[in-house]
Amino acid sequence: MPVNLSAPDPAALFAVPGVRIGVAEAGVRKANRKDLTVVLIDESSAVGGVFTQNRFCAAPVQVCRDHLAANYGIRAMVINTGNANAGTGEDGLMRTRSTCIALARKLEIAPEQILPFSTGVIMEPLPVDRIEAGLPAALADASENHWARAAEGIMTTDTIPKAFSQKVQIGGATVTITGISKGAGMIRPNMATMLGFMATDAKIDPSLIQPLAKLLADASFNRVTIDGDTSTNDSFVVIATQKAAHATITSLDSADGQALVAAMQNVARLLAQAIVRDGEGATKFITIQVEGGRDAAECKQVAYAIAHSPLVKTAFYASDPNLGRILAAVGYAGIADLDQTGIDLFLDDVHVAVKGGRNPSYREEDGQRVMKQSEITVRVGLGRGTASETVWTCDFSHEYVTINADYRS
Repeated sequence: MPVNLSAPDPAALFAVPGVRIGVAEAGVRKANRKDLTVVLIDESSAVGGVFTQNRFCAAPVQVCRDHLAANYGIRAMVINTGNANAGTGEDGLMRTRSTCIALARKLEIAPEQILPFSTGVIMEPLPVDRIEAGLPAALADASENHWARAAEGIMTTDTIPKAFSQKVQIGGATVTITGISKGAGMIRPNMATMLGFMATDAKIDPSLIQPLAKLLADASFNRVTIDGDTSTNDSFVVIATQKAAHATITSLDSADGQALVAAMQNVARLLAQAIVRDGEGATKFITIQVEGGRDAAECKQVAYAIAHSPLVKTAFYASDPNLGRILAAVGYAGIADLDQTGIDLFLDDVHVAVKGGRNPSYREEDGQRVMKQSEITVRVGLGRGTASETVWTCDFSHEYVTINADYRS
């Protein structure tokens, strides 16, 4: 069961003018499940994306990068689940391009105007024939109101779909933002085994869309980790359809630009946190705040050392306040000149360690009380400066092993 997360209400997801979505059952890997999604994007929309930092990236990631760089104007996306088309070499690239060609013919646009995405099992040939056969049904299903269907159609080991919407006033006009994401395992920053898609009708200078996508990812999807594995297929795409009635935003630092960024960051954070809340076998959602660092980089370094530690994560699952594991992770994070006598550790409101040692007033029962909660904040003070960073993670349970042991069966 996901941690304090429920499936989205389709009625609470706002249509974004200029975007239509169709979902079909193509039998990519399993029958009778939504596994093919087509997103149709109006002409003149701005589209940007950020992708996995894994050098062994999947064929669709490579093709997406090429198509965005071609600058033809993206008009559609095609997304399949059940097969990642990763580790498939030149054959995988050919199959991805064939999928783009098939959809382009139906839409009478160039293949370079299509972004392809795949998620699922690695090192298996993409069944292009099934995807092509499913395209007519997906196109016939296209509607502005199918965000909830799309959130379901991109799932793999997720237990529930993930989608959020928000409206914001910009320049006297109402602007709509809606996004979906998927991911539950092989999750860590830069990016994770995740797909994320966010659309807005905001009117922005097209040159801003790529910086905006990176800004949003850095504030959300690049701050989550479940198991420390960076996937081959991670993609986050931002669409601005330019349909809203406000004046064009020409700077993200302007008042209107900051209002848009703040609203979109809120949706992106909710989508990223939903991935952690639905982490494979997760029973607890954990916020790790590291403060008092000399710079943001070392704060993140410490936060991820804690978040990636199997010993820390299993202690959280067991509600065992074996908190020396957290201090050990701080110590091996890689800060060569770290002074352990400057470290403070808190679990929510409980002050566990002070100046590198056990707080004399700390009681084990207080630590256990916090560890039993479904949502926990770990706060570490480094005593070195004023920088701070936050990441989100979850615990490791028996179920995580079961899911990943049985994933291909």
